[in-house]
Amino acid sequence: MFAGTQTGGTPLLDESFFARDVVAVARELVGATLLVGGIGGVIVETEAYDQEDPASHSFSGPTRRNAAMFGPPGRAYVYRSYGIHWCLNFVCRESGRGSAVLVRALEPTDGLEAMRARRGLDDPRALCAGPGRLTQALGITMAHDGARLDTPPFRILPHSGPAPALVEGPRIGISKAMDLPWRFGLAGSRYLSRPFPRA
Repeated sequence: MFAGTQTGGTPLLDESFFARDVVAVARELVGATLLVGGIGGVIVETEAYDQEDPASHSFSGPTRRNAAMFGPPGRAYVYRSYGIHWCLNFVCRESGRGSAVLVRALEPTDGLEAMRARRGLDDPRALCAGPGRLTQALGITMAHDGARLDTPPFRILPHSGPAPALVEGPRIGISKAMDLPWRFGLAGSRYLSRPFPRA
C-alpha cells in the first residue's frame, strides 16, 4: 500500500503513509509495530489531532513548541505534558494543515527488560499504558523532536494480515472538542491506557 523504506527486507511506514488525513492515519496505526532503538511493541491506542481542531497544539498556528507539526510528514513531534512527562506524536500533513497522531499505548513485545528498568516495575500491562509511560519505557525525550520516523532509532512496521478490529471514542485529558470520536484502540487489548466507553 505504501512504498516503505526497506530495512533487512522489511517494509517500514514512510513519509507517504503519514502524508494523509490524520484520522485515517490514527486508525491505521493501530496494530503497527513501533520500535525505538529496537525497543517497543504493537501500537494499541492512538488519538488524532488536526489543525482545525481546537484541542490541537497546531490550532493557533506555528510556535517554537509545535514547529515539527508544520514540517514534513513522517516526523516525530515530542512535547512535555504538564511539565512532567514527554508525549510522542507522529506528524501528518494533508492540504498543508499541521496535524499529528498521539501514540497513547503499546503492547510491549521487544526489549521488555530495558522497559522494566526504565519504568521501575515488572507488570507488562503498565509499561506502556499511557503516553507518558510509553515515552519513559522507550527512552523518548525532546532530543527526538523532529526526527524522521523511517530512520534509526525509529522503526514502524505495518500490521500484517487482516485489519485489526478497532474501538473508538472521545479523546482523553482535553477540555475542547471533547465530543470528537478521534481516539482509537485495538479491540480486546489488555494494554490500553484506559477502557473505552461502552457503545
